[in-house]
Parts: sequence; structure tokens; C-alpha cells
Amino acid sequence: MPSIMKTAGVLAGLAAVACALPAQPKLTTRQSHIYSLAKRQNAAAAALGLQDVDILQFALTLEWLEASFYQQGFAQFPDEQFVALGLNQVQLADLKGIGSSEQSHVGLLQSAIAQAGVQPVQPCQYNFGFTDAAGMVATAAILESVGISAYLGAAPLVSDSKILSTAASILTIEARHQSFIRVASGVAASPSPFDTPLGPKAVFSLAAPFIQSCPAGSNLILTAFPTLTMTSPAPVAGVMALQQGTMLNFQSDAASGATFCGFTNSAAPGGTAFSAFDPAQGCALPPNLAGTVYVTLTSANPADGVLTDDITLAGPLVMNLS
Repeated sequence: MPSIMKTAGVLAGLAAVACALPAQPKLTTRQSHIYSLAKRQNAAAAALGLQDVDILQFALTLEWLEASFYQQGFAQFPDEQFVALGLNQVQLADLKGIGSSEQSHVGLLQSAIAQAGVQPVQPCQYNFGFTDAAGMVATAAILESVGISAYLGAAPLVSDSKILSTAASILTIEARHQSFIRVASGVAASPSPFDTPLGPKAVFSLAAPFIQSCPAGSNLILTAFPTLTMTSPAPVAGVMALQQGTMLNFQSDAASGATFCGFTNSAAPGGTAFSAFDPAQGCALPPNLAGTVYVTLTSANPADGVLTDDITLAGPLVMNLS
């Protein structure tokens, strides 16, 4: 399992939920919930003493991963495989354009970091496990979702308005990437009215399986949570249409100590809905969840719905719900 350096360990996000709001906003109840969630989920990251440039380095680490993902995928699979998925020539050009814009994000972040007098991190060695174009597109949808959640989580940590503006300009494009991939895959472009912020260790745990090694100065110090996989219903590459109450079975080396499943989604009060977990029977899917849902195994179910690292035992894994 690779480890992630401090600057990249904040892969957990930069975003705009709180920081794009007016100085004296009149927030709806829902907006207040999102704002509070973003702040609480990043308490651990703030305690690390991260500076703005650290957050930029973290963002660059994520953008290197995404840019390398598209570069390697398009180099490995011919256009015909993407056309066979149902993409027309315009959609194929748009998909390739996503890879180009990720590379542009790398350049922008490199420049911003260098202007701060700091050496930008370098790309790592990755293993994306490509087998075909269909698998690449499915993985792209997950990466874009995680990227949005990562940027979202870091917005409250940024103090410099210019850096926040830089991050926000990338976040909006990442959201467009996700929407395009969802539409091209034949599913709803925007299944939920809000996106979900994630904390640093959770995001690293999702990115770590793709990272084999990093050059000197770009190694990461965070340790990922144990891996979590879903065994039933059989996981699918795209969107899953599941009814509330559906029993879900998971497998992890840490499963024996877990007592709850946590379903992190912007629709859940406090950010995470919890369901009792039994290693043999699994746990029931909570109601009212849609879009990207991050599932973890936990040792507790806080009444306020706030998931923290100290109760997280395994995961997260990503589910896309209709």
C-alpha cells in the first residue's frame, strides 16, 4: 500500500460550497447543513497545520493522477473501442478533451506553486488496471466524482482568495467532466442537488490503489484505510438501481470489528447515514440516497451523522445510485 506525503495527503479537497457564498448570506437549512459538513469533515486536515501551498500540492497530485489516467487509457485503447460503447465522434472528442484539460490543470497548479517559491510535486507511477475502454470510462466516472469531493472538502482550509479562485475554477470543470461522462454513459447528469465533500484520508484511500510509487519529494505519509469491496449485490461498473432496505454485503480484513456501515452522501443528515452491520448478513441501504455514495465500515454510528477517521475501519468504496 503506498503512502502519501503531507502535501498530497490533503487530497481531500478544495471546493466551493462554503467559500463561494456571500460574506453575509441568508442560508437555507440545506445550505447551512452543507457548509457545516464541509467544516466538520476537514477538522482533522486543519489540525495538520496545512498551508495554502500544501493544498495546491495536494491538488496537483490528484491532477497528475487524472492526467496520467487519460493519457495511458487513450494510448492503450483505439477509438473503435470507445465508438463501440455508443459514443459518437463528437462525444469521443469531448472525452479526449477531458484528458487535455486535466493536463492544463497540472500546468496551472505547477505555475501557482512555483510562484510561491516551492518545488511542485512530480507525477507518480500508476497502475490503473485497464482491461478495455468500457472499464476506463467507468473508472473515469469514479475518478471525477472523487476529485469533486476532494476539492469540495478543502475549500474551508484555503485562506488566500486567489488560490481559492484557482481551485474553484478547476472544480467547476471537474464537475462538467463528471456530468459529461454520466450523460455519455446513458445515466442522469445530475442525480443529486449537492455534491459530497470527503476528508483527506478517505480520498487518499480511494486514490492509493492506483499509486505504485512516487519520486523523492513526492512520497505521501498518510496510510490508507483497509480496502472494502462489495460482494452482493454484484457490483457493476455504472449506476446501480437499488431500493432502500436492500441488503448489501461487504468484504474487508477489518470487517470483524465493524458494527455499522456508513453511507456518506450529501442527502444524509450530518453527511453520513449509518446502518447496522453484521459480517454474515451485511447492512441495509438507507433511504433517500442518490448519486455518488461513499461506503465505509465503522465502529460507531454518531447521532449527528458526522463520520470521522477514528471510527472508520475500512473503505470507502464508491457506489453510484440512480
